[in-house]
Amino acid sequence: MRVVFLLVPQLHLLDLAGPAQVFSTVRDFGLGYSLHYVAEQEDVPTAQDVPLRAEIAWPDLGPDDLILVPGWRGSRLGVHGLLSGSTRRRLAAHHAAGGTVASVCAGADALGQAGLLDGRRCTTHHDLQDHLAARYPGARVLRDVLYVIDERVVTSAGIASGIDLALHLVATRHGPAVAARVAREMVVYARRNGDERQDSAMLRHRAHLSDVVHRVQDLIDGRFTERLPLRDLASSAGVSERTLTRAFGEATGLTPLRYQQMLRLERAEHLIGHGATVEAAARAAGFEDARMLRRLRSRAA
Repeated sequence: MRVVFLLVPQLHLLDLAGPAQVFSTVRDFGLGYSLHYVAEQEDVPTAQDVPLRAEIAWPDLGPDDLILVPGWRGSRLGVHGLLSGSTRRRLAAHHAAGGTVASVCAGADALGQAGLLDGRRCTTHHDLQDHLAARYPGARVLRDVLYVIDERVVTSAGIASGIDLALHLVATRHGPAVAARVAREMVVYARRNGDERQDSAMLRHRAHLSDVVHRVQDLIDGRFTERLPLRDLASSAGVSERTLTRAFGEATGLTPLRYQQMLRLERAEHLIGHGATVEAAARAAGFEDARMLRRLRSRAA
């Protein structure tokens, strides 16, 4: 997968560095990512006065590839970050060919210039939301969300939310276990609350520093459809069952079994949402039959 960062003068470094760190970490895991940095000029000044060097020539892109536009400094849209016609057409063509385009903060304006916000939900930094709505009246600007996904057009609020956006894209492509591993490697709290329920239990309960619990969660994440006795989990972590139960509860507020049930439930809900029957989803998620799944779904309702 190619990830192309479109660099605009006066871009914010963290808008670029956060998502770039996510995708470079995935690349370090051996998942076949290549990162590219392009701009309309080779030398790109940044808002933090660190000069960047970019390529002018774009790589060949396919439907599986991503273009991401970091945000830039400016109290209003339409003053900075104006793109040439060829760059706007390139963004639109990539999306029309089945590719994904994304933005952080003011980068949403680049997607708007390409005509990709019309008729779609989107967001940007809270200081720029009114400007975005006025500049693109055909867009539906959502407030108080970290990121929004609408037909392969992904927009995020700003700064650290670019990390949330990138982690979500990794989870969508490779599963939440990989995204959780990336988040842990980066030592970030993996927030995933976009405009819909996207806060996977795998990430929602990782905001702690217990290495023992993280190791057990890693095991459960990878094998949550299997029967995992408490004694085996405790043995894998090198602690007693009592110690694991106490540590797991202190770190996550859950027992290991409850955590595993939450993962099974989320997997089943995903399958049902994509057309599977309750019975088929229950089997695929590791439940012995559909009765337990129905019971858990009714509790969550």
